[in-house]
Amino acid sequence: MADNSFSDGVPSDALEAAKNASNTEKLTDQVMQNPQVLAALQERLDNVAHTPSSYIETLPKAVKRRINALKQLQVRCAHIEAKFYEEVHDLERKYAALYQPLFDKRREFITGDVEPTDAESEWHSENEEEDKLAGDVKNKVVIAEKEAATAEEPNPKGIPEFWFTIFRNVDMLSELVQEYDEPILKHLQDIKVKFSDPGQPMSFVLEFHFEPNDYFTNSVLTKTYKMKSEPDKADPFSFEGPEIVDCDGCAIDWKKGKNVTVKTIKKKQKHKGRGTVRTITKQVPNDSFFNFFSPLKASGDGESLDEDSEFTLASDFEIGHFFRERIVPRAVLYFTGEAIEDDDNFEEGEEGEEEELEGDEEGEDEDDADINPKKEPSQPSECKQQ
Repeated sequence: MADNSFSDGVPSDALEAAKNASNTEKLTDQVMQNPQVLAALQERLDNVAHTPSSYIETLPKAVKRRINALKQLQVRCAHIEAKFYEEVHDLERKYAALYQPLFDKRREFITGDVEPTDAESEWHSENEEEDKLAGDVKNKVVIAEKEAATAEEPNPKGIPEFWFTIFRNVDMLSELVQEYDEPILKHLQDIKVKFSDPGQPMSFVLEFHFEPNDYFTNSVLTKTYKMKSEPDKADPFSFEGPEIVDCDGCAIDWKKGKNVTVKTIKKKQKHKGRGTVRTITKQVPNDSFFNFFSPLKASGDGESLDEDSEFTLASDFEIGHFFRERIVPRAVLYFTGEAIEDDDNFEEGEEGEEEELEGDEEGEDEDDADINPKKEPSQPSECKQQ
């Protein structure tokens, strides 16, 4: 067979490479003659030229040395800030003890164990004057009919389905609840937040208290969120306050046939040798709110989690934080929907609704203060996976 690896003393690989180089050069010339491509390249070069990092690189060594000294000061500031948040956690613990008697009474009213007095039940609504004027013009017949209807109204114990209604009202929670979870959540009587003891690692526990039910024997289901208030050694400038770094659930003692976190499926298996087919049943995971108590663990061995796992863990942390900071302290307002309306008022407007303000500099400063309010020291800025 003829050897085609050489042609006139020149290796074929060299010929092919020269041909490819020629084609590439022609393609490059064509691209560079395109005005849109040139404009895009110029814009990118302009952006690179004006980045902060490129500016720093142009500074004299003596100035860079002073900037490094400022960074060291900034790291020390981050460590002081971490200690500040640790003391805030101690303050949270102190005030949690003051809130608890009020939350205990809240539970008694919800469950119907205690009936509020007339003084405790008095509440002046914003529309009270309008209601009074409307009532004055009603004739006695209508009033009598209304009183008769009121007398016939049912008087259930406590506030039925109080916590379940909150789950249904809050999108973040309702997305987790399946239809078969609902009968169980109707037995939920209280949710409490417990902070870690003094001297212990920073954490908080969510306690879900259930009345006796047909689904599990636990009276309390718990979820513990572990927190950290210290700058990351690898990236100390990212510190923005305490962050949730891991969480632990609890074992649910399901009654026979009542575990909604798994489902039974039938699967056919064919014997390789005999060719016979048999049907087997097996249990597989099932979507349920009660998977909340079997959380994904943060990787502690230095291995990174995949993207889906990181998203799941971050969502879990966000939900735990929302229970602690919003749901438990303001439960009645999430039951009535008032807190949800308040939250909606702070959502960003639709695209195209922004309005540019000009002129008054003092007014601009005031706007900036409204747009960027100072963070509350007791609230971590975000929940991140460590």
